[in-house]
Amino acid sequence: MTRRKLVVGNWKMHGSRSANAPLLSGILESRPYTCDVAVCPPFPYLSEAAVALASSGLRWGGQDCSVHEQGAYTGEVSARMLAEFGCRYVIVGHSERRALHAESDGLVAEKAKAALAHGVTPIVCVGETLAERESGQTESVVKRQLSAVIHALAHCAGEMVVAYEPVWAIGTGKTATPEQAQEVHAVLRAQLRAATPRADAMTLLYGGSVKPENAKSLFAQADIDGALVGGAALKADDFVAICRAAG
Repeated sequence: MTRRKLVVGNWKMHGSRSANAPLLSGILESRPYTCDVAVCPPFPYLSEAAVALASSGLRWGGQDCSVHEQGAYTGEVSARMLAEFGCRYVIVGHSERRALHAESDGLVAEKAKAALAHGVTPIVCVGETLAERESGQTESVVKRQLSAVIHALAHCAGEMVVAYEPVWAIGTGKTATPEQAQEVHAVLRAQLRAATPRADAMTLLYGGSVKPENAKSLFAQADIDGALVGGAALKADDFVAICRAAG
């Protein structure tokens, strides 16, 4: 099955009003793309991104969402709020959230469920640490992380996007080889096939120091349908080159 590629830029806690305008402009000026393209800026810049990208064919999303609809949850942002800003996607379960904010598999699953309830597609991140990889636990870790989300979403499991991000390759300059990445993607695809008839149509992304230099070889793998891009998403030329590699 031929799946349309998706490239998503995760800006993390980067950006400024002065820097965002030329970055978004550079991405827009390089249209058309043969893949789907989205950016996930920090929350304060969502409105700016929505205005800049409106009617462009490009999409935008949040970097996290709350499991709660509304209430006394200072600092939280609900999926309903993201939907109101036209967000197509929201990243949930990123390794930085799991590590720095102690997010459990169960919490990540509930966030994915909250997103879908408001028509926002969750990009569910899974991935192992270096210690887990070296001790041969890669498969069991990613399957455990994904299993929690599959269970929570039940018959809607086929509606999420899954991103495999080996923790040891995020922001380190290290990248899983295309073969290493494909091996894990194949495991995830098989797990999804057992859970939903839509598995072969689902989008599986790779994330972890994706650059223009390695994007094409990653995208050539059978089960890698695009990328969740970190650092390179902050440079228009690099991000555009990655999007071009997906074509």
